[in-house]
Amino acid sequence: MTRSPSPRRPEQNFTGLLDSLVAETSGETVTLGQLMRIVERRSFGAVILLLGLIAISPLTIVPGANWLVAAVTLLISAQMLFGARHPVLPKKLLSLQMPRTQLEAFTKAAKGTAHVVDRLTSPRLTFLTRPPFVIGVAAICVAAALVTFPLGLIPLGPVLPGISILMMGIGLTARDGVFLLISGLALGGAAMLLARWLL
Repeated sequence: MTRSPSPRRPEQNFTGLLDSLVAETSGETVTLGQLMRIVERRSFGAVILLLGLIAISPLTIVPGANWLVAAVTLLISAQMLFGARHPVLPKKLLSLQMPRTQLEAFTKAAKGTAHVVDRLTSPRLTFLTRPPFVIGVAAICVAAALVTFPLGLIPLGPVLPGISILMMGIGLTARDGVFLLISGLALGGAAMLLARWLL
């Protein structure tokens, strides 16, 4: 008799994470602090995943939004780099608000991608998600956040580092080292784009 596969843990279900962002918040506006409290219960990876989704979403068409997301990502990934157990952000950042309608539109648009990711991910090369390798993973995330600042001056420039951050969040949350490797490749592409722009 074959055993059916065990259900995914909640922290590995990306569709469930998106659902919780809407279900566990209320009011006409939603603060970054509310969203952080929802995702940080899962892992650093879920926080980085959320930031990666925002980084490649239409929410960043607001002038300066890419740099703000990059700054938050840099702060979070630096904490992970130095071994913090939980992400911490300044109160002023946590008080930033967005209309609930934008949050609902954002999660609805990301649902299709989340369903695909839920099917594609599984624990692979899990040693990359544990010390000491996770330090290198955090360093890649720091680098992706840093290159976003100059690439923010180029049309669509922040997309590649945003993809790198998104793949990093997926890989850490699902303990899937394949996505961490993809994250490194996306960062390499962003670095090449920056080098061509500077030269």
